[in-house]
Amino acid sequence: MKFRITGLKYDGSPEPARFVRADGGRGMRHLHRITGLLMGLAMVFAVRSARAQAAPAAGYAGSTECMTCHEKDLGHMNNTLHGKRILQEPRTELEKRGCEACHGPAKAHAESGGEVKTGMVLFGKKPSSAEARDKACLQCHEKANQASFETSKHARRNVACSSCHSLHNPMSAKGQLKTKVETETCFSCHKTQRSQSLRTSHHPVREGKMTCTSCHNPHDGNSPKMIKGESVNELCYTCHTEKRGPFLFEHAPVMEDCVTCHQPHGSSHARMLTQKMPNLCWNCHLTGSGHFGSGDNLSTEHGVGQAPVGAPSGYPTVNSRFIGRACAKCHANLHGSNSPSGAYFIR
Repeated sequence: MKFRITGLKYDGSPEPARFVRADGGRGMRHLHRITGLLMGLAMVFAVRSARAQAAPAAGYAGSTECMTCHEKDLGHMNNTLHGKRILQEPRTELEKRGCEACHGPAKAHAESGGEVKTGMVLFGKKPSSAEARDKACLQCHEKANQASFETSKHARRNVACSSCHSLHNPMSAKGQLKTKVETETCFSCHKTQRSQSLRTSHHPVREGKMTCTSCHNPHDGNSPKMIKGESVNELCYTCHTEKRGPFLFEHAPVMEDCVTCHQPHGSSHARMLTQKMPNLCWNCHLTGSGHFGSGDNLSTEHGVGQAPVGAPSGYPTVNSRFIGRACAKCHANLHGSNSPSGAYFIR
């Protein structure tokens, strides 16, 4: 390595005083000694500064110490996004702490051979509190979708970030989840919704065309049911735009809430209805419609066409409203109508 200074060059000697002219001559030894001494001091200070930056802060052991016992865990993590950011290409001071960016200072833990765990954030079989684990994650994930996580229903029920996500050994291709498929992570707690999704009429979640996060944001604490919309109706309208309106004649339950009539996670009835027609319609239109005794709940599918002579009142008979689409056979535009004669949603 050579340094040229005003026609001089350093000859590589370990003695800073030995400089020679570029043309091979010798001279100006006093000036050269001073210049070489200053350069040597500058290099010493640069090395000391670099070592000071690399040295762990007080109470911290450094990721190298973690490798002595947790080599397997770090081996898995090294291939994840977190591993690349924290272990390979740290940018912020927090990321430069490596493992201790999430787990906290571990010098006492390392020096005791793993016995002392005081002051650390643990994620294993005997984890720290959900609040402590979430706080470690929210050091970096405090914006965008996670901004209101601490007020979310998940956080209030002690469902921590690490309940769904795995930093060391994720199974999913996206999101570092504990399961290969996102819906399986959600279904591990939401058993009712799992059973509903297996029913005949359902959204295409099982087919992989939708996921739970198509409608819900599991990190959001600002909306009811963590839905991705100002209201349930607004969320449904993102796909079912033809039902939005405005209509000249509007159906009251449609204006109020789609889930009044539909079960979004799955139903045994057509179009994910909460009940079979006409029973669903009878919840509101029990009497007074003029349709041959509307709301006669004694009428059944398995009754007779006409009650026998002398049969007691309420003898079970077949009701035409149980056939096919029932009410919707005539009232086709149940979500609303723009026809001038559409007050009864027939047109």
